[in-house]
This record gives sequence, C-alpha cells and structure tokens, in this order.
Amino acid sequence: MKITGVETFLVPPRWLFCRVQTDEGVAGWGEPVVEGRAEAVRAAVHVLAEHLVGQDPLRVEDHWQVMARGGFYRGGPVLSSALAGLDQALWDIAGKVHGAPVHVLLGGPVRSRVRMYAWVGGDEPGELADGIAARVEAGFTAVKMNAGGRMPALATAADIGRVVDRVALARELLGPHRDVAVDFHGRFTAADARRVLPLIAQFHPMFAEEPVLPDRPQVLRDVVTAAGGVPIATGERLYSRWDFRPVLEAGVAVVQPDLSHAGGISETRRIAALAEVWDAQFAPHCPLGPLALAASLQVAFATPNFLIQEHSIGIHYHQGDDLLDYVLDPEVFRFADGYASRPTGPGLGVEIDEAAVRRADRAGHAWRNPVWRHDDGGFAEW
Repeated sequence: MKITGVETFLVPPRWLFCRVQTDEGVAGWGEPVVEGRAEAVRAAVHVLAEHLVGQDPLRVEDHWQVMARGGFYRGGPVLSSALAGLDQALWDIAGKVHGAPVHVLLGGPVRSRVRMYAWVGGDEPGELADGIAARVEAGFTAVKMNAGGRMPALATAADIGRVVDRVALARELLGPHRDVAVDFHGRFTAADARRVLPLIAQFHPMFAEEPVLPDRPQVLRDVVTAAGGVPIATGERLYSRWDFRPVLEAGVAVVQPDLSHAGGISETRRIAALAEVWDAQFAPHCPLGPLALAASLQVAFATPNFLIQEHSIGIHYHQGDDLLDYVLDPEVFRFADGYASRPTGPGLGVEIDEAAVRRADRAGHAWRNPVWRHDDGGFAEW
C-alpha cells in the first residue's frame, strides 16, 4: 500500500481538514488547523505531504519522526498542527486497514465511557444561568466558563469582584455534585492570577485553565503556589512534550494538549504519559471539528490518566455551522448523561460526509479571532 496524494479542505466555520489517499482505496482523515491561521497550516500540510506521497502509510511513527524532525527548523503552532492532522489521518488509515478503532491499536480501552464537559457563555448573570441550565438539562455533569472578558494589566476591585461573582453563581446553580472549570484564557497577569485564584478556591472549581500566558513558565510556579488549592490546567498553546516539561515541573495538575496542534495522536499520547510522572491528569483541548474530537476520544479511551474531554457541539464559535454537519452518522457524537460511549468503528471511528466537506471547501472561510484593546487604545489579550 502506498500513499498517492494529500488533499486539504477549508471547512466553515474555522476548520481545516486533510484527506490522505492510498492506492488501495483506503483514505484517512485528519484535522490540521490553527484557528485564525488555517491558510498557513494548509500550506504547511502540503509541504509535509511531499515526504508522504509514495510511502507506506502504516509506518506511522517513522513518518511522524521525519515530518517532525526532518527539517532544520522545527515545531511551533503551524508546523506542529500540520503534522497533527496528517498523523491523525495515518492512524485513521491504520485502523481501517486492521479493522479496529485507533484506541485498540494504542493498547485497548482502559475505561468503558468518557466524561465530557460543555462550554457555557454569557457575560451577564442571566445569560450564564440560562447556559448552565441548558447544559444540565442536556445531561452534562461539568461545564467550563470564562473567568472574565478583557482584563486590565492590574484589575480593579470591581473587575475581581465580577470574576468571583460569576464563579459563585455557577457553583450555586450546579450544586456540589457537578463541576465547573474556569478558563482564564491567558488574559490575566501573574499578579492578578495570584489575587483571584485564592478567592475562587471556596467554590471548588475542577480546574483553572491558562491563568497566565503559556510563554511565561517562569511565573507559573508562583501562580500554582498561590492558587489556594485550585488545580491549574494549561496546554492548548503548547506543542510538544518538551514544551510540557517546564509546566509540569511548575506543578500544574492538568495538561491540555490539543490533538490538532500538539503533533496529533502520536505526540499527545506521549505528553499524557509524561504527565503521569508528575501525577498530572490529561484533559485534551478540543473546541474544534469532528475529526479533532474523534481523535481526542480515541486517545482518551486508551489513556490511564485521562480526566475529562472538551467538545464544541453548540459552542458560540460555530453558529450556522456545526461539527455534526460533516459526519454521516451523528450518533457517534451523541452523549448520554454527560458521557461519550466507546467508539467501535475502525480508525478514528467517524465517517466524514465527503460531499459536504467538498461543498464547504468551495466556500471556504477566513476566520480570525477578535483583536481587543484597552480603554487607552493599547492591545489587550483576547
């Protein structure tokens, strides 16, 4: 069996898919994307594909090594995400050839179902309450919310009070037997993170995500120490096990590599194993499309220190286009009581609606994240 070609598809609202074709008719799908930079990743996929065409697709690890390390300049979000989608597609092919889900090829399932959490938005108390009520009604036992919106370099008492009030409201609505995760989104300075985290500790968040920007591991240890027992999570903007070592050494409790950014199934599996050394849990980041979610679930079912899985069905980014629009059988992503069932289909376990993807690519997209500014006109973290 030989790889004969690689195609890419810009899929609204903000995704990029790739399809790896073989001469025996078996094709694999993956999701290589950096949100807001999909066109750059698309170009990188086709550069890396130069290595793959004509090769045996089942040499997954060897291809990963060459694509990751074969260039003198390596890593970073664009190259790592291009590699991630191609790696997903190769695992998809391997599973289809062997007639087994990827998690079986990774050693078999270590659990019978996977706990999921859902996003809740809303800056106003009423909106937050409605969002939480809807997710609880849908059966979810855990939700994630933003800590706050645009934050100044040093927050006022009112800014901090709003964060605390939002988390307090979430805990009141969820009760003691459900979980809330609080996403700081890298919008807080280290000083403000150290002030806010102890104040929300009384509401027992499952974790606080990205309390500071990921390019500042030198301040992360102090934030972890000052957190008042709140577990700290990070990793959506880290791309390799080498990136994760310093944050694990800083004491984070949860690592959140993204299957479409951090080198795909192969590297994310290794990141999870590295996290075990520091007694840290694994919760893949995934506000993306169906292939990223399918790949995440495959790794989740085979990973002992897995904690919980993010998904993007119904998330605010995807109004008008949903990941279920691109799969032939939406039942693979139906969750019961806040859990996903073990996928049984070969490969990634999801059948892509190729006709829908090709139609979507004809329209394409040019999604960009917002650019925020402070009241004085200076740049603000989004």
